[in-house]
Amino acid sequence: MRLYYKMLKGIEAMIDVQRMVKNLKKIAEETNTIIIKMEGTILVASINNQMVNTMNITQILEDL
Repeated sequence: MRLYYKMLKGIEAMIDVQRMVKNLKKIAEETNTIIIKMEGTILVASINNQMVNTMNITQILEDL
């Protein structure tokens, strides 16, 4: 009976670990999605900044 109980507890522990790994995988996927969105936002901001800088330099040259 004790052996059965120990085996059952071991199986429950393995199930708990599998559940935790599944949850961690889900969190990692969500984090990856957020990072991809942030990269896109940063890229757009960078492109916009380059355009503004180019326009400013062009205007300065025209003013000279």
